[in-house]
Amino acid sequence: MFSYNKAYLAAIIYTFIIGFSFMFVKIALLTADPSDILAHRFTVAGLASIIVFSFNKTKLRMPKQDFIKILPLALLYPALFFCFQVFGLFYTTSAQAGIIQACIPILTLLLAAYFLKEYASSREKLFTFLSVTGVIYIFAMSSFSGKQGNLLGILLIFLSALSASCYNVLARNLTKKYTTSTLTYFMTIFGMIIFNFIAIIKHLSTHTLTDYFMPFTNNSFLLSILYLGVLSSLLTAYLSNYALSKITASKMSLFSNLATLITIFAGIIFLKETLQYYHIIGAVFILAGIIGTNCSSSKK
Repeated sequence: MFSYNKAYLAAIIYTFIIGFSFMFVKIALLTADPSDILAHRFTVAGLASIIVFSFNKTKLRMPKQDFIKILPLALLYPALFFCFQVFGLFYTTSAQAGIIQACIPILTLLLAAYFLKEYASSREKLFTFLSVTGVIYIFAMSSFSGKQGNLLGILLIFLSALSASCYNVLARNLTKKYTTSTLTYFMTIFGMIIFNFIAIIKHLSTHTLTDYFMPFTNNSFLLSILYLGVLSSLLTAYLSNYALSKITASKMSLFSNLATLITIFAGIIFLKETLQYYHIIGAVFILAGIIGTNCSSSKK
């Protein structure tokens, strides 16, 4: 029971870090473009992981056969998830993206049932849909500006959501074979390599390589990138992998909806955004869904 309590604590800390990360992304975007933010974010995360895991008593070994098994996990998250998300947001609205990504728990529920044989009860399914409905309601009410995204953007955001769902399922399986530290270290280093490669190629093509490190001269960017790298990339990867080693993939995916709620209220408190009535209604649905799902599981 104690290990499950620790898993839920890890999931809650993960949720709060992710929830506040969008505020720091907004601050970083004032100084750098998305591809550079991803590159610098995972460079900081990668360097931090090398320092942290160098003190790990258990040596991180990566035989060739293990590398091949873990590679798909790192491709799904962070590589494909962030790439699809960034380019998808370029072609569609944030409200539409939020609605589509709110479906991650449903996609995870279906994939976990098929691949992991983790079947949810009728009550758990009902509360999962309740939580998803809360997120969709908030973003739908926020999207009355009339701006529409195109089909390509919607497709890319859906692929981002699917990548996250596949990660939840695959990580749930791999955490039974590898330590949380091994998975986290590999995912972080892979993210550092792939995102820096993309950013450098972009700068070379536009002859702006000298601008690559310019954002670090801005103190606000430096603070934001430290949060995004150390906490929102490295620590959340560790917490997510740990939680998935103890609780089902579908339950863990529900916390992404709670992160959305925290993002909204962080904007209201720190960025002076307006609290609307539909935020409160959606929050009730989200929290009721998460609590109901986990209470149903405890009874079972």
